[in-house]
Amino acid sequence: MTDAARMHEITDETRAIVDIVLDYSRTRLLAEDTPLDKPLTPDELVQAAGRTIDEQGIGARQAISVFEHVLAPACITTDSPQYLSFIPSAPSKAAAAFDLVVSASSLYGGSWLEGAGAVHAENEVLRWLAAEFGLPEGAGGVFVQGGTLGNLSALVAAREAARSRALRQAQGPATPDRWRVVCSAEAHSSIASAARVMDVEIVAVPTGDDGMLRPEAVRAALDEHGDSVFAVVATAGSTNFGIVDDIAGIAEVTRDRGVWLHIDGAYGLAAMLSPRTRHLFAGVEHADSLIVDPHKWLFAPFDACALIYRDPERGRAAHTQHAEYLDTLTETADWSPSDYAVQLTRRARGLPIWFSLATYGAAVYREAITAAVDLATRIADEIERRPGLTLVRRPQLGVVVFERDGWSKADYDRWSTGLLDRQHAFVVPSSHRGRPNARFAILNPRTTFEHLTAILDTMQ
Repeated sequence: MTDAARMHEITDETRAIVDIVLDYSRTRLLAEDTPLDKPLTPDELVQAAGRTIDEQGIGARQAISVFEHVLAPACITTDSPQYLSFIPSAPSKAAAAFDLVVSASSLYGGSWLEGAGAVHAENEVLRWLAAEFGLPEGAGGVFVQGGTLGNLSALVAAREAARSRALRQAQGPATPDRWRVVCSAEAHSSIASAARVMDVEIVAVPTGDDGMLRPEAVRAALDEHGDSVFAVVATAGSTNFGIVDDIAGIAEVTRDRGVWLHIDGAYGLAAMLSPRTRHLFAGVEHADSLIVDPHKWLFAPFDACALIYRDPERGRAAHTQHAEYLDTLTETADWSPSDYAVQLTRRARGLPIWFSLATYGAAVYREAITAAVDLATRIADEIERRPGLTLVRRPQLGVVVFERDGWSKADYDRWSTGLLDRQHAFVVPSSHRGRPNARFAILNPRTTFEHLTAILDTMQ
């Protein structure tokens, strides 16, 4: 065996490496008391980890030891029940375990030719989601990296559709001097990021005190900007508050005006699975495109965003890449996932959620989401009962935002740092309209009312 083949041949060394990795993975997957952990400084990591990459290598056993004892503890455990910041991740054990299978199988998920079985399984999940959201039978799409790439890909397809329509109907200038997308002033930052990448203008529409984007405001924006608006983005569960826009009303406006409606449901759209909150999402069935992130409330591992088009051909028209070496793929009618987003090479990242859904069934997902919504309501009630605490808004989904009366940003920062230093919880401060606050993002089925009240107790 040559040195060049050493990394790929099946040898005693290879078997030992696989055993080491699988042993660690099994221990981590089945651990019941994984600490929250916390970051270290760059200097601390350099000192603790030492030099790990050189010409000869340090060996798998030493490498896994550095990871287990130095690197992993410097990463906050996102699937901890006391991780309550940003939007947590809580992959099911089946999904997390199957992620190993995806890597071990050396699957390519970009084309039907190379990954038909994987694409079939992913498409089954996408069809199930589309049906849950009320989209027609032909709806479909692709799993991409995350909500930012999903929103960008959908908006690129929307602009391409508007540009094609303008060219067909041209009587004078075929396209506006500046394309625009209308969204709420509380829309996720990824919408503004997509606009910068696309070199289009954001029309950020103010919301009322309830944080909802409403049809009257959208209609006014369309009146002002006319045919330069190629898409309206409605939010199905804002990141900061979990607020769902008036999607049904907005959909009526976009249908009347012939404007593409995109739903950013990265965090909250999964709550349509719960009978407790399904009514909040009326109108989603009219979307031209939507996203939802399985690595959030659908209990898949990082990273996965489901991008679904009402008419997938509009996504394909915008995103199919053409080159001589790709003719074998693009000259067929096969469903190749890379045709539906800003990507070519892709991992079959929808397989972990497929395996988990196939293993457990959809009913347990509905129960887990409902439990998080109920817990958010219960802790909101508790906050309203406690002197010195003020609930900023009643939660619609699983995000609870509140203030400690009299606290400054520095007070919240000290409190948050102390929680993590004591390994009590990970709750970073947030803010709204210039006022600092605290925020619980409740998603993990293992988070309890007692966890949350114990955190509130530290704010005295």
